[in-house]
This record gives sequence, structure tokens and C-alpha cells, in this order.
Amino acid sequence: MSLTNRTLSLPRPRHSTLMWGALLVNTELLLIVAYLQFSNVQPTLASAKYYVYPFVWINVALWALVRTKPAPTSPEHRRLAKAVAVGYFIVLGVAGGIVGPASGFEPTGLRLAVLSIPPGWSPALLYGGETLRFALMPYNLLGYLALSYLVYATVIDAASSAITGLLGLLSCVSCSWPILASIVSGVVGSGTAIAGAVTVQSYGLSTAIFVLTVGLLYWRPFGR
Repeated sequence: MSLTNRTLSLPRPRHSTLMWGALLVNTELLLIVAYLQFSNVQPTLASAKYYVYPFVWINVALWALVRTKPAPTSPEHRRLAKAVAVGYFIVLGVAGGIVGPASGFEPTGLRLAVLSIPPGWSPALLYGGETLRFALMPYNLLGYLALSYLVYATVIDAASSAITGLLGLLSCVSCSWPILASIVSGVVGSGTAIAGAVTVQSYGLSTAIFVLTVGLLYWRPFGR
């Protein structure tokens, strides 16, 4: 039995990568400072993570979009990959709360939220109509675009993306857990407590799953 000789070495980031990364992080820190200054919000240690989560999504998504180079392939295979990626994005968008049916409350119309929510969540384009609603936030919009682009590259590589695709759907865990909690509430009668406890942890969990999914789709260990 022969083993393929492969040397495993950690990639060294280029100087330009470090420079642009430092510029990006510094810009994000300045945005947070400016938001706290103009919104008069008093941050706490417990709320600090909500300023970090969206930028983790944004930074990882930008890294994946820049570093992913789909392989050359035939026009037919490329069209198939595009169809799969678009379908994947639609599923993530609906499951993750980007777009969906109206909530049943009074229509709010179209509005732009800037100082009412932290940067990364904002600027958010929000719409609440009689039949449709959507919430376009930078972090989840860019994150789901990156996941879809990685799925596009994965299909082109003819990789088995079933496992990583399912993990991508779980990146909207902050929306799926309350549904599970409502089912449990019908059985044990304590859905409110369950939903509240899960929602507190859901953003961190969904962020971790998102980063893991991007890593798997970029690395594609289940492929050729």
C-alpha cells in the first residue's frame, strides 16, 4: 500500500494581504467608535460580541470571495453551477430571514436603518409590506453571497458538496432554533424560556458554523 507524499505547510500571508487586512480591521474599529459616539449607546461587556459577530462574517466572506478562483470548465457545467449557487442563495436568504412573507403587523414600508443598529448590521435596507418583507444587512447578505460563490466553485470542481451545503443551511441557526423551540413548547409547555435561552446563544453559534462552512467549502476536503 502506497501513500501519496504530500507536504503539509501553513500558508504564509503575503505582505499585501496583511496590509489590506489591517486596513479593513482598523476601518471597522473606527466605524464602531463613530457609532458609539453618535448613537449615545452605552456598550457593556456582554454586548461587545454583537459588535464583533457581523465583522467576522464580513471579513471571512471577503477573504473567501477574493481567494476563491473557480476552475475553467465548459459553458454547460458553468450554467449548472450557477443554477445550483442561485438556488442555494435563495434557500439561505429565505431561511436566514433576508426575505420572506409579511409578518402580519402593520406595513412599515421601505426604510434605511443606520444609527439604530451597530455597524455591520447597518446600513440595513428594511421593508415591510402587506405581502412581502425583507431585511438586507451587510453581514448576512455578503456572507450568503460568499457561501453561494463557494458552492458555485465546488460544483465546478465536481466536489461532493452535500455535507458542506447542509452546514451552510445551518448558518441561519438563529432563525431555525425558534421554530424548534415552538415545537418543543407544544410538548413541554415552556417554549418562551427555551426560545429566549437559545436566541441569546444563536448568533455566536451561527457565526461559528458560518466560519466552519466557509473553511470546508474553500478547502473542499470531500472533493477530488
